[in-house]
Amino acid sequence: MPQIIEWVNPSGEDVVWRYPIEDLSWGAQLIVHEMEVAVFFRDGKVYEVFGPGRHTITTQNLPLLTGVLSRIAGFERTPFKCMVIYVSTKRFAGKFGGRTQTVEIAPLMFHGSFWFQIRDPSLFVMEVVGRQSLFTTTDVNEFIRGYINEAILKQLSTYSIFNVFTNLPTVSSEVKVRIAEEFARFGMELTDLRFEGVDTAPEWRDRIFYIRGTGVAPSEVLRMETVKETAKELGKSPGAAVGAGVVLVPPLLYPAPQAPQPTVPCPKCGAAMPQGAKFCSNCGSPMAGQQTPPPGAQTKNCPNCNQTVPAESKFCLHCGFKFP
Repeated sequence: MPQIIEWVNPSGEDVVWRYPIEDLSWGAQLIVHEMEVAVFFRDGKVYEVFGPGRHTITTQNLPLLTGVLSRIAGFERTPFKCMVIYVSTKRFAGKFGGRTQTVEIAPLMFHGSFWFQIRDPSLFVMEVVGRQSLFTTTDVNEFIRGYINEAILKQLSTYSIFNVFTNLPTVSSEVKVRIAEEFARFGMELTDLRFEGVDTAPEWRDRIFYIRGTGVAPSEVLRMETVKETAKELGKSPGAAVGAGVVLVPPLLYPAPQAPQPTVPCPKCGAAMPQGAKFCSNCGSPMAGQQTPPPGAQTKNCPNCNQTVPAESKFCLHCGFKFP
């Protein structure tokens, strides 16, 4: 009676299953059902992957493993040791949730759902099942859930609390793309990821509602709150309140003035244009024309670049050549 290797009655939630016997016989019958693959794993390496069907285990359909076993005398007549790991290729769902901080150090609680599939069973068995020693569905699910939680924590910490609450669909899509790239390293495909709830501390929730209702910029809200906190701290010290308040509070209330932007006159109409402008916004003339002498003026050519310049020029306007 040949040995029968089969994953019998897997549940809809089972991701992996290891055949309990590692002593396999040549001529054994390997049965692989639809939406399954059987991976032959030994010494930390994947040797063969079998798709759906009924397979007779011979040296012909295990060429890589046979090459390793051929070093053992009489390997064709004796059972050989190898692990058979079944992997389901169905689409699975899971839950995630945790707590992190945003760029403002605001607390952020989140939870949601994700869906994934095993796209590369060989890579999955190598990187997850074998390397992590996760041979049960429970262990694999815990690993995947923990990995997603950790990845989301890292990604959300790069966002502002206001972006998360006011633009959650976009944030969700961006986080999904970044995690999907990491999932591919394990032979898995993250088919979907959705945030089903986010929350923060009451004081941050009030700020978000205020911003939504008034349209005030988040940076302005934080600046005004800084002013209030500063005034409160100054009020605790009667001797320092007036002197320190006069110096400290105004810079917070009024942004520092910015230096004026350098301008150059238009060569045609004289209007002041920002430095670097190519055309005058007043008359449409090319600003490069400021280097062209006006009509009728005496000119000479630069011996270095052959450009035309006013006759009285000591240096070339185009290349900087010093005239004799």
